[in-house]
Amino acid sequence: MSVASIEQPLTLAQVKADHEITVYLTRSTKYLSRLGFTEHGLRHAGIVSALAYKVLQELSYPTRDCELAAIAGYLHDIANMINRYTHGVSGAIMVFSILTRMGMPPEEVALVISAIGNHEEERGNAVNHVAAALILADKSDVHRSRVTNRDFAKFEIHDRVNYAAESSKLLVDKASRKITLAVRIDTTICPVMEYFEIFLLRMVMCRRAAEFLDCQFKLVINDYDLL
Repeated sequence: MSVASIEQPLTLAQVKADHEITVYLTRSTKYLSRLGFTEHGLRHAGIVSALAYKVLQELSYPTRDCELAAIAGYLHDIANMINRYTHGVSGAIMVFSILTRMGMPPEEVALVISAIGNHEEERGNAVNHVAAALILADKSDVHRSRVTNRDFAKFEIHDRVNYAAESSKLLVDKASRKITLAVRIDTTICPVMEYFEIFLLRMVMCRRAAEFLDCQFKLVINDYDLL
């Protein structure tokens, strides 16, 4: 069991090393893949964690806030092992118990679980800076490595869009207060319009999250400014 003290705040490294957390994230990928969803496990958790940290770091937030964003990013999809639907709220409840058990103070727990509980586009909002960073990081992870279905003939729209994404980069420019999601899509696999068909709500959520951080959100696909 990992226990943090006031002198030694709970770190992302401790979270990653926790057996309970690892089991739940691994099971999330296993169960969702059986339902045909894209990857939401350790790979996605690691990428979102790093990007959430980067967003706040590039905007000169305190180092501890950056680490809390990274922890929220790593844990945000943990409840997918229960059910895909309302997994944000379920995850917030799970993470409350886990982080409390690991010794994180309630002031920090509150930031992390509010971010996790608000990352779903159907009902989430950028209620604080950690939540805003998590939203931007989570919605920017579109890439062919997320596709778990290996039968191209059975691809549905989410598989096609993610598989068509050759790269995606989240860029933060503090000087101009711009946060840019730059995506390169192979249009022989899917047209750009299909990206908007499934991700429009996510892009609107990113715009609002960027605005919470006093920034402008830009979407660039194949070098064309679309938002």
